[in-house]
Amino acid sequence: MLKNILPRGRSRSLNRTHKVAIAGVGTLGAAAVALTAVPASGQTTTSEAAPTAKVAYSTKQIQDVHAGITGQLAGAGQKVAAIDAKKEAAAKKAAATKKAATKKAAAEKAAAKREAKETVSRSAKRTEVKKASAKSYPNNLDGWIREARAIMAKHDIPGTYSGIHRNIMRESSGNPKAINDWDINAINGIPSKGLLQVIPPTFKAYHVPGTSWNIYDPVANIAAACNYAADKYGTMDNVDSAY
Repeated sequence: MLKNILPRGRSRSLNRTHKVAIAGVGTLGAAAVALTAVPASGQTTTSEAAPTAKVAYSTKQIQDVHAGITGQLAGAGQKVAAIDAKKEAAAKKAAATKKAATKKAAAEKAAAKREAKETVSRSAKRTEVKKASAKSYPNNLDGWIREARAIMAKHDIPGTYSGIHRNIMRESSGNPKAINDWDINAINGIPSKGLLQVIPPTFKAYHVPGTSWNIYDPVANIAAACNYAADKYGTMDNVDSAY
């Protein structure tokens, strides 16, 4: 463009006037760039570039964000700590409950054991008292009759001392091992035996509980014979001969 401005044959050195003219052309060009196209109404519109807003930077916002995050983390930590504390408390409570249950079971077991031991002890003492209080009888005819009558009384079997004694003396003369081997019973193979000469079938049928099953036992023999006499004659006192 500068080549067209300068005339041919002239010196190409620029004086101060030329420099000013060139600067003015440059300014006009810059102004032309700022012009927009003319609209249909024939009006011209110019557009100015909006000034760039200044951006302000502050450390306060960053601090606030940091404080908010720190607070949230602290709150979460407190919740976790609270949950852990509840779990620990529950575990301690469960352990305490289990310990108390175990202790209670052990105490109940010990109490039951003591009670069983005391029961056995009381039973043993009762047995000892019973044995001590049990009346003893001499091992003779007098003792046999009295002991037999004590047992008979428990079973409501009648018979006086004199009525029993009288029949014993007639039947066996007081010999508990006496046996009759000559009467009809002996002939039939079931001889009469003992103090009151009782045959085995009768002894078995009229045996009195609490006495021996040995037909020669004097107490058992007396009790069975009196039981039979009570059934057949009302009482041994009514028997005056073989029965």
